[in-house]
Amino acid sequence: MHLSLHPDFQVRQFTIGREGAPLIVIDNFLADAEQLVDIAAGKLFGPTTRLYPGIRAPAPLLYQNFFSANIQSVLAQAFGRPARPLQFTMCHFSLITTPTDKLHILQRIPHVDSLGMNELAAIHYLFKADHGGTAFYRHRKTGFEFVDQSRKDTYFRSLESENDGPNMPAPEYINGDTPLFEQIEKQDGVFNRVLIYRRNSLHSGCIGRDFIPDPNPRTGRLSINSFIE
Repeated sequence: MHLSLHPDFQVRQFTIGREGAPLIVIDNFLADAEQLVDIAAGKLFGPTTRLYPGIRAPAPLLYQNFFSANIQSVLAQAFGRPARPLQFTMCHFSLITTPTDKLHILQRIPHVDSLGMNELAAIHYLFKADHGGTAFYRHRKTGFEFVDQSRKDTYFRSLESENDGPNMPAPEYINGDTPLFEQIEKQDGVFNRVLIYRRNSLHSGCIGRDFIPDPNPRTGRLSINSFIE
């Protein structure tokens, strides 16, 4: 496998909602992203954490090294990080495969991946069908768009009380405004697009009601998901 930047590599920077968390959108990341789909097709996928609604397999170490070498300066500028090699705590091929009627309550609402302000997440879309992108949310009751250590107790206490109330989330993936959450930013799932954001921003995949789970990396909702320290 040989990785190189696409000749039309493009970086855009946005801010999310009123609280202004950074969001990086990279289009045309790799010159030949199809080879990653080929590699994923040869992987053995399996379940991981209880909260991820699908299956995963490790992505190549070469991908992590390439990502670090070419993106660290982008992250240094956008997130105020030192321009040094990135540390990955996770880098997996991912496929969403859980049907709506099997979703846990916490899989029906936006989530955060951690509480740290300096911990980042990246998602690299590797599908061409209309499988949806990623959206960011504001919790209506607290007004929180991110959850850090200082907000944790307030947010989760509020969430627990709401999840037992009349606005309890329906058995489906969140995909737009609900009585509990307001969608404040959305990026489409475009082949070879990368999103990078803080892991403590409230977010969720945009999965429509007509989504059909597909465990085939060539036709399903394939992405590479990374956690970066």
